[in-house]
Amino acid sequence: MLNWMAWTMPSALFFIGIASLLLFMTILEIRKPCVERKGWLPITTTRGDRLFIGLLSSAFVHLLFLGLTDLTLWIAFVVSALLMLIIMRWG
Repeated sequence: MLNWMAWTMPSALFFIGIASLLLFMTILEIRKPCVERKGWLPITTTRGDRLFIGLLSSAFVHLLFLGLTDLTLWIAFVVSALLMLIIMRWG
């Protein structure tokens, strides 16, 4: 059924990680609803907004590393993880 896609362990882990993150955020929202707040981002955001902005930022960081450098993607991963933490905490 899924023969059209070449599933590898890294791609499976990526999608499992995103699904787990969305499930965690859903449970967190049900247990403790969030309120909008103003951080250093130029808009008022909720946890979900900051998660979406962080995921987009991580994708752009990875694309920049792929397009502009020959460095390993582990560096992009570390930069993306730090960026995500900063956006989620203070964004």
